[in-house]
Amino acid sequence: MVVQSSASLDAIFHALSDPTRRVMLRSLALGERTIGELAAPFSMSFAAASKHVRVLERAGLVNRRKMGRSYICRLEPAPLRVADQWISFYEGFWDGRFLVSSD
Repeated sequence: MVVQSSASLDAIFHALSDPTRRVMLRSLALGERTIGELAAPFSMSFAAASKHVRVLERAGLVNRRKMGRSYICRLEPAPLRVADQWISFYEGFWDGRFLVSSD
């Protein structure tokens, strides 16, 4: 298991805890998007979407760059691997605990 600082893992799980940010990440998994494109499904302002993107950036999940007047966002998958590795450590526990008894 990869050792990850508690602060980094906290930032990753904090970013993933919000359903709006999870939808944004899902969209970014399909390709780069502007902040306006990320905001569109929610009818939210650019400012509100930008705040969500900043949380994703702090967790390392998104990289944002300026292109002309737009900000282009790209998914950074490495922190998702870290979160997956942390969760996978417990997989054996829940696989063993949730087996249905045939008694």
